[in-house]
Amino acid sequence: MKTEIAKTEIKMKDLPAAERPRERLLKYGAEALSDAELLAIILGTGTKGMNVITVCRHVFRDMSLKKLSRSTAAELMKIPGIGQSKSCQIISIFELSRRLEAYSDEPKRKINEPDDIFRYIYPKIREEKQEKVIILCLDTKNQVISDVTVFVGGLDISIFQPREIFKSALLESAASIVLIHNHPSGDPTPSREDIIMTNRIIDSGKLLGIHVWDHLIIGDGRFISLKEEEYI
Repeated sequence: MKTEIAKTEIKMKDLPAAERPRERLLKYGAEALSDAELLAIILGTGTKGMNVITVCRHVFRDMSLKKLSRSTAAELMKIPGIGQSKSCQIISIFELSRRLEAYSDEPKRKINEPDDIFRYIYPKIREEKQEKVIILCLDTKNQVISDVTVFVGGLDISIFQPREIFKSALLESAASIVLIHNHPSGDPTPSREDIIMTNRIIDSGKLLGIHVWDHLIIGDGRFISLKEEEYI
């Protein structure tokens, strides 16, 4: 339930110029503004009885910047002053940020080492609350053709089917694939099941003529390459 808010509050236009986020940004630069002030510029307006700065302070009172980036529209709309429109604005700005992190000027992203994989995929998987399994399809020059989510919930030995892993690779005529999955706990240490499943996937790839280049397990800002650690 949303908390009660004051019936009246000073409007942004009535604040001194030195306290308005937009004017402060123009004078001092974006780096001088707080998270709440930057979000206030993005949202633009407040709500009845509450200006946009107060709305944004409510946002950061209830959650961190990291938690905010992971929030759904339904979660955001529980915050005082955040309705459907503002929740969509917040979600959109974080999605643009993730896309910028993964952006490359090259026509295709080339994979030379595990760190290249991490830089490409981490912005896309960082905020995931569930375990996800993704494959990168690579061409003969180790350039990324596509990335495809093949499982949500992790590699479960009891339900694992190699065809789900390789279906997209075959459709893309991939020369090789990289297997990636995240550990929402933040610890990328591979489990016994992770290693067993990886070797099953490698064996299946050999039958299909598709090389498994590596398996990266992504944690909180770090990763483990099963190839580099000689698990495979």
